[in-house]
Amino acid sequence: MFKKGLALFLGAGLLISTMLLATAPAQAAVELTYSIFFPATHGHSLLATEWAKEVEKRTSGAVKITMFPGGTLTPAPQCYDGVVKGISDIGMSVLSYTAGRFPLMEVIDMPLGYKSGAQATRLINAYYQKFQPKELDDVKVMYLHAHGPGIVNSKKPIAKLEDMKGLKFRCTGTSAEVVKHLGGTPVAMAQNETYDALQKGVVDGVMSPIETMKGWKFAEVVKSSTLNYGSAYSLGFFVVMNKQKWNALPKEVQATISKINEEWIEKTAKAWDTYDKEGLELTKAKGNQVITLSKQEDERWAGLVKPIMNEWVQKTKAKGLAGDEALKFCLDWLKKNQ
Repeated sequence: MFKKGLALFLGAGLLISTMLLATAPAQAAVELTYSIFFPATHGHSLLATEWAKEVEKRTSGAVKITMFPGGTLTPAPQCYDGVVKGISDIGMSVLSYTAGRFPLMEVIDMPLGYKSGAQATRLINAYYQKFQPKELDDVKVMYLHAHGPGIVNSKKPIAKLEDMKGLKFRCTGTSAEVVKHLGGTPVAMAQNETYDALQKGVVDGVMSPIETMKGWKFAEVVKSSTLNYGSAYSLGFFVVMNKQKWNALPKEVQATISKINEEWIEKTAKAWDTYDKEGLELTKAKGNQVITLSKQEDERWAGLVKPIMNEWVQKTKAKGLAGDEALKFCLDWLKKNQ
């Protein structure tokens, strides 16, 4: 009788436990915000959204990410600090938009004579893995990328250095130094203000990759692009996450996201080249001129921007940073990865 009662008691307990487990609410998903300054329709906003969806899918819904494109959560220059302070959990923007904050990462922005966005993106990630600059230690780096060759896009054709003289170009960071050394006048402004500035004649041109002809609709307000690859610069981009939010994630979720990040380096590298191709095709279709410099003229431009790199090395060394090692690594890497 005792055994029968015990069996009934245990059976009832098991039934109740099963019912409680069945009715218990599932563990709530981690809700994260992602700030990005690209317009919602830009390829990089779409690719970042795809990354967010992939994270949700491969974590089985444990992490859900809400996108805030167009700088609606934090403007591009405040994006990094916004992630550090928790205004957004994840952010993508340009390193040089926060002037002086990332002195060693600035080497990527140098006019190294980039050939493609894929090349620049692979370099910035190889460089970060090699040097691990402490300037990024207050966030968790998801991945980095860099745009295709930064070139001259203008309202009138520029086929030689003399054509640059007296013209005003929207630029930022290192590209402002490139403009100065090539004889133009740099004008600092936010990327989302550039279209109107070009349209109204506030500036005569913009230093940017040719993808901006489509991605930012600049093909509507410029008439010419000059393929000055010998003096082409790039801009380093970050995709970072608030460190406290990252550390709070389960280890298996962190491992999943890290794997996706590795995949997105290559996806983003190829995307930059795709966007450059689309921008080139669009500007040609609109009847805009595309000028390829002669080898001699291209070398002339390249020679004029070399002092920018030397000046950068001296500036970093004065801060006790190994800028010479950083620059050498990048130049050697580019020679091996044409």
